[in-house]
Amino acid sequence: MLFWRVTAILLGSTLMIGELFRSWGQQRPLVFVLDDFCIGIPLVATALLMAKDTKPRRAAFAGAWGATAGMLYPSFFGKLVEQDAVGAATNIPFHTLTAIIGFLFVLSLAGLVASVVLKSANTE
Repeated sequence: MLFWRVTAILLGSTLMIGELFRSWGQQRPLVFVLDDFCIGIPLVATALLMAKDTKPRRAAFAGAWGATAGMLYPSFFGKLVEQDAVGAATNIPFHTLTAIIGFLFVLSLAGLVASVVLKSANTE
């Protein structure tokens, strides 16, 4: 589980820092900046809490992965559908951003599955 905890911390941090970089100086609405913090903070917090693997903490960890996958889904597939994205202000080239979000979406699905399927270190 250590791998997935570290991955969650890196993913959550990447989402928050990446969104700040992407939006810096672009006059994006604040709600589109803060949404990545709404998934990044729970990922990091629950990964830290998983230092002690309990059923409630594991449920929270799985929920954080699920929320991340759920929020990355429309972001990724929305960019695939609307590739000419008018008004999508960003500091990252559109196709690069789409590839990054796609990778993070797949990673979040893998984290969700791992957080549910992997055996607990404790035998509660």
